[in-house]
Amino acid sequence: MKLKAALVQMAVTSDKRANLETAATYASEAAEAGADLVVLPEMFNCPYSNDSFPIYAEPEGGESHQFLSKLAARLGIWLVAGSIPERTKDGKLYNTSFVFDRRGRQVAKHSKMHLFDIDIEGGQRFKESDTLSPGSQITVFETEFGRIGLAICYDLRFPELARMMVDQGAKILVVPAAFNMTTGPAHWEILFRNRALDNQAYVLGVAPARDVNGPYVSYGHSLAVSPWGDVVEMLEAAPGMILAELDLDYVDKVRRELPLLQHRRHDIYTLKQCGL
Repeated sequence: MKLKAALVQMAVTSDKRANLETAATYASEAAEAGADLVVLPEMFNCPYSNDSFPIYAEPEGGESHQFLSKLAARLGIWLVAGSIPERTKDGKLYNTSFVFDRRGRQVAKHSKMHLFDIDIEGGQRFKESDTLSPGSQITVFETEFGRIGLAICYDLRFPELARMMVDQGAKILVVPAAFNMTTGPAHWEILFRNRALDNQAYVLGVAPARDVNGPYVSYGHSLAVSPWGDVVEMLEAAPGMILAELDLDYVDKVRRELPLLQHRRHDIYTLKQCGL
């Protein structure tokens, strides 16, 4: 079974409505090209900054949510709507990705579990926890192609999370992400290829296009990686879109021929609760 995925590396501006329309334009082009699944980047509807998150935040069911639901239904696509700042009823803010099926129904929701708090000497300092709260749910959703796991950006660095999604049946891992110009050149491709190799799954990374004048400069380089660890296709920094064909039978083939998931030694390194 094959799935055609569209990875949208779009420019993000301070105009929320313009960002939504840009996403719709790419999604329409992807649908016309036969895409089954369209993935938008992390924080695609607002600038990536702690100052912006409270201003642009919406509740589930808000403007962006309704727009994206209708878009998925109109185009008949699966839509992983990158992420947006979500405000919950208790006033907390989350970095949240909503997933819509071909009828525009929300079928999954993932809030970024690991917050990007870094202070790199000679590089960048950023502390998402100044404004955002961490999610606590592992997200895997069912499609006619099989199960797909969803994480956001910094979540990718934690191999335990990817493995748990695969243990729940995921053959594709989708990661809207915005690495910066310090971490991107150093770690972006390595991490995506590692997670694909570790879990013998397709791993899709979808970033905003680079804007050197923005408050946060994205590395870009959206990419699709195969379960053998090959980079199927990768963009550079400019706006663009990848159309990648994902062969789910190939996932089965790789896992059968090199059965590392079966060879795990649970008797040795699975953690067990011990009495005090």
